[in-house]
Amino acid sequence: MDLRITKTRAAVKNAFLEIRASKPLEKITVKELSAAANINKATFYLHYKDIYNLSEILEREIIHECLYNGPDPNDIFENVTNFINSLCENITANKDIIEILFEGTRSNSFPELFIEEMYKLIEENFPDYEATTEDKMKMTFLVEGAYHTLAKFSDFGIDKVLGLLAEMSAGTIASVKK
Repeated sequence: MDLRITKTRAAVKNAFLEIRASKPLEKITVKELSAAANINKATFYLHYKDIYNLSEILEREIIHECLYNGPDPNDIFENVTNFINSLCENITANKDIIEILFEGTRSNSFPELFIEEMYKLIEENFPDYEATTEDKMKMTFLVEGAYHTLAKFSDFGIDKVLGLLAEMSAGTIASVKK
C-alpha cells in the first residue's frame, strides 16, 4: 500500500480515537475529524463514506486483531481453553480501544460484529464445517452473554471476569463441533 495512504489512514484513526474518547459518535463531524487529522474533507471521503463507515471499519479491525493475532484458529474446536485464553489476552490488551469504539450507541454492535468475524475465521479454517441453527444459538448465547457480563462486572476485574467466562465457555464451544 502507498505510504501516503498508510499515513493518512493512521492519522485519521488516531484523530478519530482521540475525539471518540471524549465525544459520542453522533457528535463527531467530518470537518472536525479532518482538521484533527490534518487532512482535508475530500481526502477523508476518498477513504471513507462517512463517520459511521470509519467507525465500523475500525471496529472490525480491532475484532479481527483480537481473533487473528494470537489464538491458533485450530484451537477453536481442538483446544478450546487455549483459544479462549489467548482471545481473552488479546481483548485485555486492546481493552482501551474496544471501550472507545464500542461506547454509547455502538455498544451493542460488538457482539454482532464479533460473531460475524468469528464465523469468517471458522469458515477460513474449517471449510467443511457448517454451523447448525443450534450451533449459532450457542455462539450467540456465549458472545452476547460474555459481552454483557464483562460490561456489567468489569469493576470486579477484567482478568477475573474473562477467566470465569473462559472456564464457562470451553464446554459449550467444544460441543459445537460434535
